[in-house]
Amino acid sequence: MAMTITEKILSKSSGRKRVEPGENIWLNVDVLMTHDVCGPPTIGIWKREFGSDAKIWDKDKLVIFPDHYIFTKNPQANRNVEILRQFASEYKVDNYYDVGTERYKGVCHIALAEEGYNIPGTVLFGTDSHTCTSGAFGMFSTGVGNTDAAFILGTGKIWEKVPESLKFTFEGELPPYITAKDLILQVLGDITTDGGTYGALEFDGEGVFSLPVDERMTLTNMAIEAGAMNGIIAADSVIEAYVKERADKSFEIFKSDPDAQYKAKYRYDVSKMEPHLAKPHSPDNLDLVRNVHGTNLTKCYIGSCTGGKLSDFRSAAKIIFGSKVKVPTFIVPASTSVARQLEEETISGVSLKQIFEDAGCEVAKSSCAACLGGPSDTVGRAKDGEVVISTTNRNFPGRMGSKKSSVYLASPLTVAASALTGVITDPRDFM
Repeated sequence: MAMTITEKILSKSSGRKRVEPGENIWLNVDVLMTHDVCGPPTIGIWKREFGSDAKIWDKDKLVIFPDHYIFTKNPQANRNVEILRQFASEYKVDNYYDVGTERYKGVCHIALAEEGYNIPGTVLFGTDSHTCTSGAFGMFSTGVGNTDAAFILGTGKIWEKVPESLKFTFEGELPPYITAKDLILQVLGDITTDGGTYGALEFDGEGVFSLPVDERMTLTNMAIEAGAMNGIIAADSVIEAYVKERADKSFEIFKSDPDAQYKAKYRYDVSKMEPHLAKPHSPDNLDLVRNVHGTNLTKCYIGSCTGGKLSDFRSAAKIIFGSKVKVPTFIVPASTSVARQLEEETISGVSLKQIFEDAGCEVAKSSCAACLGGPSDTVGRAKDGEVVISTTNRNFPGRMGSKKSSVYLASPLTVAASALTGVITDPRDFM
C-alpha cells in the first residue's frame, strides 16, 4: 500500500510496516526540545509524575535552548532560565545552550538545524508549536504540550494519531520578488487557519526545491498557522549536504509514493504570484501588498524563526542598502550564527549589519524578542496604537505586545521596502 512521506516516517518510528491516517500509534522519539517558556513546567510535571528518582530516558536526545524571554530584567523570566540552568547541572544535560555563555545559540527552531539535530527520517518533538519548522529536513517534527513533553522526558515515547496529508505543489520559477513567506501566506489564505487541522502539510515542486534550506524552513514553520500537526518537505541533495556538514549520523531519506493518498491537493504557478501579506489580526487574512499600498506604519520588524534567517537579511539588505528608514526598524537575527554572518557577509564591501545600522535600523541580540510579545522591556515590542509590519509568523491581537496594536505579516522584501517609505510598499518598487 502506498504511503506519504509523513506516514512512512511514523511507520518507521512505531516499528510497524505501515500506518494509515486516523490510527493511534506509539512513537519512539529521536529528539525532545524545550526552552525557557515551557521547559520549567515540563520539568515540574516530570518530577511530580515520575517521582524523586525520575530519570531522563536519554540525555543525549534532550535539547534545551533558552531563547524566548531572556534579554529582560523581568524576574519571572529570569527565574525560568535559572530553573533550566539548575536542571541541566543536576542531571548533567550536555545539550543545554545557556544564555550569557559562548554556547548560547538563539531561537530554538533555527538552532536545531544549525547544531545538527535535524536528521532526515527521524521524529522530533518540542514544547513549541513552531517545532514543525524542522520538517524542512524530511523529518516528522511537531509541537506538544508540557504534559506530553514530560511523558517523553521519562519514557522516550508518545501516543499519537497519524495525520491525513495535504499536498501543495509550487511549479515554475520563482520571481526575485517572491519569497517562501509569500508562498505560505498564499496557502493560509486558501485553506484558512483551520484548514489543515491535525493534518500533515507536504510541500513539493520546483518552486520549493529551488529555495535555500532556511527558506524551506519558513514553509514548514508556518504549517501550524493552518492548524496542522506538521509541515514537511522531502530531503534532497541540498538537505543531505547541509546535514552532513553538521552531524555525523547515518540517516534514511523517505519520499511519498506517487500513488499516495491525500486529503487534498493544491497546485500553484509561482511565476504568476505577486507579493502577499496578512492583514490584522490573522495569518490567513490574505491580501496583495499592492492592495494595501500606502497604509501608514509606526514600526518595521525583521526577525524571528520565520523571518530572522540569513536569507531574510540578505533580501532586506539589498533593498535598504544606501538608504535611510523612515520609521523605527528592528533587525533581530534568529541565531548567534546568523548574527555573526551579518558582520561577515558584505554587499559592495559593506557588511549586512553595517548596511542596516547606516540606514538607522536597530540591530538587536539573537532571540525570539518581540515575536511572542514578551515583558515590557522586550526589544521591538508593539505598543498601544502601533501599526507594525513584520516578518514574524503570527499577528493575533497581542501577539507582538499590546492588544491595541495592529500587525501585518509580510516577506523581508516587503518589510524592507516599507521601512524606507514609512508606509506599506510593494518591494517591486525598489527592485
